[in-house]
Amino acid sequence: MDASRFTVHAYAGYKGEETPRSFTLEGATFLVLDVIARWYSETHSYFRIRADDGHRYVLRYDLDEGLWELVMREWADGA
Repeated sequence: MDASRFTVHAYAGYKGEETPRSFTLEGATFLVLDVIARWYSETHSYFRIRADDGHRYVLRYDLDEGLWELVMREWADGA
């Protein structure tokens, strides 16, 4: 995915961990309503989130580069 078409607006909590609050995908901005799950590898943090468009997404944060990626969009039922 073209990184210029995907950006994440995140909040670094008191531990300094980046947590997505909203993201822009192809010019549309979506609010993160819920972080459903989060997991970690040595180099990345992963977030399964529910956005205000009703879809779920998996976002990945590269800890070394400080970059976000959209890994997957899970379509809402009936979409």
